Amino acid sequence: MGGVRIVSLLPSATEIVSLLGLDDALVGVSADSDWPPALVQHLPVLNTVSIDSDNMSSAEIDRAASASGHQGASLYHVDATLLRQLQPDLVLTQEICEVCAVSRRDVELASETLGYTPRVVSLSPVTLDQVFEDVELVARLAGTPQRSVQAIDSLRRRVEAVRTRAEGLWRPRVFCMEWLDPPYTAGHWVPEMVDIAGGRDELGTAAGPSRRIDWSAVVAYQPEAVVLMPCSLELERVAAEFELLKGRPGWHALPAARSGRVFAGNTHLFSRSGPRLVDGLETLARMLHPDVFGGPLPAGQALKLSADGERLEPYT
Repeated sequence: MGGVRIVSLLPSATEIVSLLGLDDALVGVSADSDWPPALVQHLPVLNTVSIDSDNMSSAEIDRAASASGHQGASLYHVDATLLRQLQPDLVLTQEICEVCAVSRRDVELASETLGYTPRVVSLSPVTLDQVFEDVELVARLAGTPQRSVQAIDSLRRRVEAVRTRAEGLWRPRVFCMEWLDPPYTAGHWVPEMVDIAGGRDELGTAAGPSRRIDWSAVVAYQPEAVVLMPCSLELERVAAEFELLKGRPGWHALPAARSGRVFAGNTHLFSRSGPRLVDGLETLARMLHPDVFGGPLPAGQALKLSADGERLEPYT
């Protein structure tokens, strides 16, 4: 498949394309594809989102997304005219969540006017191994299967390094919060990441969907560490909405709150099914076991509860 033209409508797929050194093959991206910045900033954007989440609270976003789903409408609109102009051979999308990213259905509807049928491939992994398999798949579809070998080997070695160092450590109860209002617990690859990093996530659903959870269940669980990773919300938004958590019944009595083991992670390192999940794993290990996984974190990667327990501040 020499000279393949790729459109990525999934941020993690964009990151995979870049990891494989296929930047020149990428001709268009989704609105939320923001990494790596040097690659995506000049590429055409093929979709718009039907809700203005920048000016909405977590509760308002949840209600808007739920209403759209109940009405059978997508949150995304794919620009069929631009898609036709770009003439892609390969379109990368997903089927795992119509709220989080452009879905295969959106792409197929937009492709009806192309006059030809591009290859539309859904990347919908639910485990780390499946993420690595997607890296191999994209390399193969692009006609460069050899490019995935070194990339995947490097990612796997980093994962195993964390797993080895975490063996035998105290394993705290961890609550990974994928949405703030209403509360959601994380699923898919996140419980696996917690396990590798030396913790126990007994509220999340490994290799399953994130799910809404009653706050009383969180209080009953008595988490010894809380990691906030609300999908698509930047750290500044998470810090601003931290008041929501502090006001919940039983918050200040949670072991995590009492010990200061409350964190917020850059959501892109936890919610996107791409190679930067390994960065998220290393960050998570540092949160749970700072004495073992020391060293500075890049700016903008995580927040931690302040000493007085009143706010989230940069965790470096």
